[in-house]
Amino acid sequence: MGRAHTTNYVDTFIAVAHDCTASVGLVPSPRKTPSVAELTYAMIVDNPYRFTSDDVVFGVWAMRQGLAAEAWEAARTEFFAKGRACLRSSDLGKRYGWGVHADSQGRVALYPVNSIEYLHFMSGADVVTVTRAMKSSRAK
Repeated sequence: MGRAHTTNYVDTFIAVAHDCTASVGLVPSPRKTPSVAELTYAMIVDNPYRFTSDDVVFGVWAMRQGLAAEAWEAARTEFFAKGRACLRSSDLGKRYGWGVHADSQGRVALYPVNSIEYLHFMSGADVVTVTRAMKSSRAK
């Protein structure tokens, strides 16, 4: 098998997209079948700095597939055999107003756009790379 791909960032803050309309961090609405944003939000907000982006991206995919926990290890290797969308493409930063911080070990936490912590990361006070979530709409 070829080189494993990753979605992990280190010492990086993913700010909300330029076209995000949320002025506060919004919790994704519960659905009968949980959305990717809902599962991603729950996994990170309940476990700040516990999981890496790879853990979250794969975990959400595995939950939505109904994959048994004992099958996760083998499935994860196959899952990352090809490139996957990172948290920059998540609706949390594109639509719901959440910034994502990845620490020095790549573990992630969420910060609402209207928080002191969000502004702190955006100020460049910490030694982090600041990037943006991907825009929802294409440039015309």
